[in-house]
Amino acid sequence: MIPTRLSVFSSRRRIGRTPRHTRAFTIIQTLMSMTVVSVTIAVAVPKVKQSEVQSRATIIVADLRTFASAFEGYAQEHGSWPAETREGVLPEEMAQRIPPTAWARIAPMGGRYNWDNDQLHNGTRIRAAITITGTEDAPLPISEETLLEIDRLMDDGNLSTGSFRTGVNYDPLYIIQQ
Repeated sequence: MIPTRLSVFSSRRRIGRTPRHTRAFTIIQTLMSMTVVSVTIAVAVPKVKQSEVQSRATIIVADLRTFASAFEGYAQEHGSWPAETREGVLPEEMAQRIPPTAWARIAPMGGRYNWDNDQLHNGTRIRAAITITGTEDAPLPISEETLLEIDRLMDDGNLSTGSFRTGVNYDPLYIIQQ
């Protein structure tokens, strides 16, 4: 006699039936997940880019104000502005007022800070200004969005008027004295 526990028929599954509880995702669930992720990315990327522009603009505004304050202090004490220098080079007489590494570093938007003394910008003589100028080792990719954000934070929101403008070659120009 064969015990019933070992019966071949008791352990057999029915052919053609699938188990009730599957652990895989359906195509619809996968597509919906991909759609949600895509929409989230589409919304997040512009926000991240805008916050990056705002961060760079805020740093540049702080730098320009700090540098301008130091140059104005020098002019008040000495009755004249420091001598003209090339981009990235701090005038010698300003070394005690501005850390040379802060002036010589690449600006957050590219380019280097440049002291302009009695220079012509777009047909207007500017007595004292700080520009950001592209150099061979620090190119300045012009970003209208960044320039407008700097102008909005610093000035009147118009790049052709006020103390923050665009100068020669569309370089950012912060006018201290016209």
